[in-house]
Amino acid sequence: MSHLPDPAHRPNEATALFVFNTLCLTAIMAFMPVIGPVVRGLRLAEWHGGLVVTVAGLLWMLMARYWGGRSDRIGRRAVLLRAAAGYIVSYLLLAVGLDLMLREPPAVWLALAALMALRALLGAFYAAMPTVSAARIADITAPEQRGAMMARLGAANGLGMVLGPAIGGLLVADSLTLPLYIAAALPLLGTLWLAAKLPSDASHEPRATPPLKLSDRRLRLPLAAMLLAMSAVITAQMIVGFYAMDALGLAPGPAARTAGFAMTTVGVMLILVQVGLSKARRMNAGRCLAGGALLSAIGFALVPVLGGTAGLVACYAVMAAGMGLVFPSIQTMAANAVTADEQGIAAGSVIAVQGMAMVVAPLVCTLLYGVRPWLPYTIAAGLLLLLALAATFTPRRTTEAMAAP
Repeated sequence: MSHLPDPAHRPNEATALFVFNTLCLTAIMAFMPVIGPVVRGLRLAEWHGGLVVTVAGLLWMLMARYWGGRSDRIGRRAVLLRAAAGYIVSYLLLAVGLDLMLREPPAVWLALAALMALRALLGAFYAAMPTVSAARIADITAPEQRGAMMARLGAANGLGMVLGPAIGGLLVADSLTLPLYIAAALPLLGTLWLAAKLPSDASHEPRATPPLKLSDRRLRLPLAAMLLAMSAVITAQMIVGFYAMDALGLAPGPAARTAGFAMTTVGVMLILVQVGLSKARRMNAGRCLAGGALLSAIGFALVPVLGGTAGLVACYAVMAAGMGLVFPSIQTMAANAVTADEQGIAAGSVIAVQGMAMVVAPLVCTLLYGVRPWLPYTIAAGLLLLLALAATFTPRRTTEAMAAP
């Protein structure tokens, strides 16, 4: 595999990867505002909507390492374009299937089974996007520059997290499925551009590399960091609406608007911090991880302390600023900890743990919320503080470049 192509081609290739990831995540996030109305339109229960979202995270978790390892063996371009094709077809099937079911709602069990199957396909194919993209960024970037490039990839994903719900929310008033048809076109455009910019895999020699275990000592810190960080993010997302009603005393309508404003603030702050980080010439991933985890811990800890809508939104901004440092650091540490032939499976391991958090964290945080509304925030703050300490005192060799491309 050629890991450092002609420098003249790297910016175009990297830009295509960033745009591709933005458009793919925009598409999947555009489904989020549609879930509630779709659940009601198909006469499903609320927990069915949660199950549909969870199954996508489960397949994401199960497939990420597969896609990463396969890209190590046969090449990044082949895997990324095949997965993109499957993602586009799955999204179109989802749009058409919902269109038909909403016109004549089928039996509840059939509607639920169809939604779960279609979302499972989306999750399975989408798992390849961040995994193989991060591996390719590692391929074409020197270890000391990976932090900035991973931050740009994170900013691209953050943009998708903001644009997706906005597109879905704006268009859902006219039709529940119109946002999905429009969203399905976005990854198609990104894939066409990517196909034109990604180099051929002709120089890649097929290989059967030993599987990288999740327990590999080189990945212990970045994988633990991803599990804790993503669990904290999901906690913040899951309970903010409930907290606005129960702790702030807001009615359902104002509580929903407060939750939406808080999550929009999170997306914008993630983008701003990661764009700023991407301009750094060098990045010490260990220090950024420690500082970001500490900053996020402060944001979580202050939620029960500060009152009112403004206080809640301010806390979420602080959390997001910390996470903007944490996520690129995790990907950088994982990429710098392994050899060039293991980049795909290492990136897949990080994404798999991210999916694991998406499956487990919603249940855990809502159970804790039932005990005390402030408890999930406090526990998240404590775990992030432990992560900051672990990153601070981990030997330097595990937080800096360990394997040149």
